[in-house]
Amino acid sequence: MTDEQQAVCEEVLAGPRSRLPAPLRAWLFRPELARRGQSLGAYARYGTCLAPHLSELAILVTARFWGSEYEWHAHKTEALKAGVPPAAIDAIEADAVPDLEDQQSRCVHDLVRELYASRTLSEESYRRGEAILGRDGMIDLVAIAGYYSFVAMTLNVFDIGVPEGAERPFGRGKARAEAL
Repeated sequence: MTDEQQAVCEEVLAGPRSRLPAPLRAWLFRPELARRGQSLGAYARYGTCLAPHLSELAILVTARFWGSEYEWHAHKTEALKAGVPPAAIDAIEADAVPDLEDQQSRCVHDLVRELYASRTLSEESYRRGEAILGRDGMIDLVAIAGYYSFVAMTLNVFDIGVPEGAERPFGRGKARAEAL
């Protein structure tokens, strides 16, 4: 690694993460992108006003939308720890609508799916989201969806799949030989 790449790695490990996030394998080729991306990621993961189970739910919906196996693999465990019901996780993995008991979880799920399906939110959905999550919650939800879309695209394009021996949730087939 160059001195600049090493400095980014040290910055990441000095923050709330205990390890280097997988997209850094690609981003480190562009150290300034890695620095800025990991900083936004630290906010999206640890700094928003949304409860951890809501953030993880949004991340799983994002991973499923993009078919990002590593993102799914990493955040399925985190979602379980945060209290997302296993049956809801299974439904999202199957690309089905989960049976979510609390209003905030249903709202997060529905808003993120609508955002990906239509690339915006209807006025009705926006008002519902603002009423349930608040303005700050809506801003943070869009930030989570945007950041984890960036992560998913990075992981998919550079074929950063699940760790060796782990189950491939979306059956994308064999990884490319030239993967990072």
